Amino acid sequence: MKTILYNIISLIILSGCAKIDNYAEPGETLKGTVVDAATGDPVLTDQGSEGTRIRMRELSWTASAPENLDFFCMKEGIFQNTKVFKGHYNVRVDGAFIPIVRVDTNGDTLVDESKTLDISGVTELEFKVQPFLKLEWQGTPTVENGKVTATVVVTRGVSPEDFKTKIEPMGNYSDDFLNVTDVRLFVSQVPYVGYREWDNRYTTIIEYPGDSFEAHLGEPITITTQGTIPSGRTVFIRAAARINYATENIKRHNYNEALRVDIP
Repeated sequence: MKTILYNIISLIILSGCAKIDNYAEPGETLKGTVVDAATGDPVLTDQGSEGTRIRMRELSWTASAPENLDFFCMKEGIFQNTKVFKGHYNVRVDGAFIPIVRVDTNGDTLVDESKTLDISGVTELEFKVQPFLKLEWQGTPTVENGKVTATVVVTRGVSPEDFKTKIEPMGNYSDDFLNVTDVRLFVSQVPYVGYREWDNRYTTIIEYPGDSFEAHLGEPITITTQGTIPSGRTVFIRAAARINYATENIKRHNYNEALRVDIP
């Protein structure tokens, strides 16, 4: 009797597994870019939760409430997910730019620039956003005695007036949101240098209290790495800056492109 019962239970388990295994693995692809609405340039970012996040919600799955399916942009401002189930989705991005979905303190939607679409095969998207800051290298980094010196120019990607017009209706607005809080020269031994991959022996962080950075907007800022990078090493550097405003509860940096530096 025990043997018969065991065999029945085994068949039930195997039958359930067979049904589960019948589901096809996700094989659709969502890819795209996040670009500056004013210039069309990719919005460079970090690789991780401190950078640009892609949030997907499958609307065609009705067995339960849609779950958030999150992944992150690459540092070049591009994204790709090759393991997506075919279906109907809402997709949004959040990063160091004016939120594309804005709600007030009552939870009422003010603006929704997310995208709702069917994903099948390879589906491509482009999000046009307004980055808080723009960073550009000036000149070529120099190396002396194991230290890298680079010059960067930081400007606003969105005017203070436009920023206030779009952020203030969300509630709890403060003019302090626009303050640039810090500028960093990240150093790493990998090309995707950023907040997740940086060497604190050499990275330099300059903090600016209050609105003290205002006078430096649009002006060259020269930053030198700290410590001594050993001779013969290859490092990668990126400049980053952020304002005193959080998107999705994270104060994210805006970036420029990574540069390779060989230490003689």
